[in-house]
Amino acid sequence: MVRTYSSNERKKIKIKDFELLEANSGKKKFLKNFFSDKATVIMFICNHCPYVKHINAELVRLTNDYTKKGVSFLAINSNDIEKYPEDSPEKMKEISHQLRYPFPYFFDETQEVAKYYGAQCTPEFFIFNGTGELCYHGQLDDSRPTNGIPVTGYDVRNILKDLIINGREIKNIITKPSSGCNIKWKT
Repeated sequence: MVRTYSSNERKKIKIKDFELLEANSGKKKFLKNFFSDKATVIMFICNHCPYVKHINAELVRLTNDYTKKGVSFLAINSNDIEKYPEDSPEKMKEISHQLRYPFPYFFDETQEVAKYYGAQCTPEFFIFNGTGELCYHGQLDDSRPTNGIPVTGYDVRNILKDLIINGREIKNIITKPSSGCNIKWKT
């Protein structure tokens, strides 16, 4: 496992529609059908990464807490499954059911989605406001598998609280680099 950090660059990107395989249904679906007019959280995760495993329970809590407030959550796995078969769509479906993921879990076979967003690691989070502007890019919180800090989702929860509950308009993109396993790029 190579510890990789997400970019700290403040890129002005907009949320973008892609058609990807949604692992639970086994069907290709357009991401735009899952976007929210309040806020959309796009999470780059995978099955095998210990950093993702460490936060899985909080991902479920966070999603359950904020979907009732109108926020949508989408998880995307962009790993090369030839080298990492545990990240295959079949295994994604198993993990999703086992952990009771309350969000769709998409497979980015061509890795074009990860490239568009500039994702570097798992887990990595992108939060877009209701008009599709990027507000936040980075980590869930400061917890890592070996640092003893509790998993709270603090950073993502704070941004969502500002956007949804406080109605704050975030004009400058906030970044707080994530760290985790590198995305397993195809060669």
